[in-house]
Amino acid sequence: MSTPPPVSFFRGVGGHTHRSPMAVLEVACFNPSSAIAASAAQVDRIELCSNPTVGGVTPDIEWLSQISDKVDIPINIMIRPRGGNFVYSDSEFDEMKQTIALYKSNAAVNGFVFGILLPNGKVDIARTSELVRQASPLPCTFHRAFDDTPDLLEALEDAVKCNVRTILTSGGCRTAVDGVDTLAQLVKRAGSRVTIMPGGGVRSGNLATLISTTQATAYHSSALVDTDQVANTAEMKSMKEIIATIY
Repeated sequence: MSTPPPVSFFRGVGGHTHRSPMAVLEVACFNPSSAIAASAAQVDRIELCSNPTVGGVTPDIEWLSQISDKVDIPINIMIRPRGGNFVYSDSEFDEMKQTIALYKSNAAVNGFVFGILLPNGKVDIARTSELVRQASPLPCTFHRAFDDTPDLLEALEDAVKCNVRTILTSGGCRTAVDGVDTLAQLVKRAGSRVTIMPGGGVRSGNLATLISTTQATAYHSSALVDTDQVANTAEMKSMKEIIATIY
């Protein structure tokens, strides 16, 4: 397996190429309005998904046409056919493959986000690798299914075998702050083989601590404040400023 370069390049809307900064801020956008707001706030990347109550599922492809002329940053698409666990039937796995093929044909799509586990809770290396191959050359992120595995260090090695570019994780805890020590360990263990991206309750109030403790080079947040349904512009700008100040 080839080692991914420390600096990533992303295909954005219209196929444009973006060079990632030293630390990436990715925002989970659960509706088109959030994606438009995230682009206006100039975050580094969008994770497009729907239904935040179950942690996100595959978004409606029609959303891309709604935002295509308003978003100029990379968009990663979540591939998750339903909420609940991450053990999928053959028909659900086929649906995931078909969805990747559908979205991959759209030039606005930068990459994909997914995670598949075995019934014993370990990473399903065979199926995850198959999705990564199908998505190629677009980069893939293994999402927080990672946190449901029984041994995160073993799961890290399994994810690396799948050739994913990024792992989204809270360190096996409810929030990234709760899992900060494990996140730091994962970042150190991963080295340049894969990017560990802390996520789970990441906000401007805790981002500086997460950066100083984990030394990660990518961070994930929904940027939702209180009962907001749309990513908060001030919150996103504040997180960008924190990253710029520290790096």
